[in-house]
Parts: sequence; structure tokens; C-alpha cells
Amino acid sequence: MWDTSKDYRLQVAEKSIELFLRTIEGRNFKGHWNKKMARDTAQEMARELKYLSYSYMEPEAIAKSPQMVSLEEQVHSIVNYMGGEKWKVKFLDQSTRAEREKLEENIAKVSFFFNTIMGLKKRIMLGKIKDPIIGIDIKVGEIMSVSQHPQADNLIICNVNLGDKAITVVTNDMEVQESNRVAVSMLPPSTFMGITSDGMFLGAGEGILKDVKGAKGEMPQGIPLEALNESRNIVEGFLKE
Repeated sequence: MWDTSKDYRLQVAEKSIELFLRTIEGRNFKGHWNKKMARDTAQEMARELKYLSYSYMEPEAIAKSPQMVSLEEQVHSIVNYMGGEKWKVKFLDQSTRAEREKLEENIAKVSFFFNTIMGLKKRIMLGKIKDPIIGIDIKVGEIMSVSQHPQADNLIICNVNLGDKAITVVTNDMEVQESNRVAVSMLPPSTFMGITSDGMFLGAGEGILKDVKGAKGEMPQGIPLEALNESRNIVEGFLKE
């Protein structure tokens, strides 16, 4: 019997819903969108996850459950309530320059919620794993561009291709270059002096891993276990918030 109440994947998913609900209560998301339905749907998702958390089902059964199907459908519904596939552009277009920094941070939080739920089934299918790191996705990415952080000499801003999308990652590894193949932990977003990072590069020893094996957007191969330590700690901290 699998103790689902201690499954880190379900715990992170629940916390991502809490983060979403807190985020949309702010005043950054302007314009006409169905906030009430988005909120109500997220609250229903929380109830679905609570059921799974106390179901004691095997991981394979969870992945095939009606609740899992419902969770993914509900994400698509919330996307529509927020304006459709181009919801990010819609909100950014309606923001002022002064509002944009905070809005970009909140957009990243909402995206983390969407991505966490949509990747949940795949992580659950990995089986019985008792490790906080399983609560998030680890993906192979290719760095498309790098630029100096405008307010910090020791930070670099990277535009990273994950195959189906591009994300921003802020790093303090000054040796990072275009075309580096990296491993990205899709953690809750962090903001560094006005620039929001959608994840964190994995590293072991000195600097980040720059020649990671695997297809873009998929789980990397042959990652040193010590490279997961910092991400694991961040996941545990997120669950305690």
C-alpha cells in the first residue's frame, strides 16, 4: 500500500494550487476575465487532490484515476477563463511599465501551477519514490541567448529552449554560453532584482552542468545525485510555506 498522504508529487501540486489562488487575488491581472470561475475551478482541483492524498492508491492507479483526468481538464478550463492560450500576452498588453515587473512574477507563478498539474501524471507514473525532488519536473534545455543582468554584475539572464516552450533562468554561473545543454529544475519562480527566473540550473562542483544528455523538454540522463540537492531543499522549503 502506498502512503499517498506523504507523496511529494501530490503535496507540491496542492501547494501550487494555493500559490495560484493567492496570486490571482492581487490586482495585477487586469481586464475582463472570469476570475470567479478560475478560483472556483482551482478550489475544486484542491478537493480532487485532497481525495487522492488520502486514497492510498498505487501510483499507477492514481495516474489512471478519474481525478487525474479531471485535474488536467480543469487546467485547460482555467486557461480559458484567463483569456485562452495567449493569456500571458493579454495581461502584459494591459499593464503599465510600472506594473510589468510584478505582473511578470505573478504570471510565472500561475505558469508554475499549470505546469505542475500538467506534468503530475508523468511524475506519478515513475512509481513509488520518496524524495522531494519528484515533486517537480527536471528537464533538458538548450540555452538560446545570454545577457548580463541589468542590476547585478554577478548574474546572467538565460533564455532557455525546453522544446515546447522557452523560459527564463537567472544564474550566477558567469561561464554559461549559448548552445549549452542544461538541466533545469522547474521550481516555484524566484525574482532576482526585478528579473523572474522560471527555474534553476542543476550543478555539481563548480558551475552548472553544461553538456546534459537527453531530448529537450525530457528528463535528463546521467545527472549526478549531488546536483539535485539544492533543488530538493527548495522543494522542501516550498512545502513548509
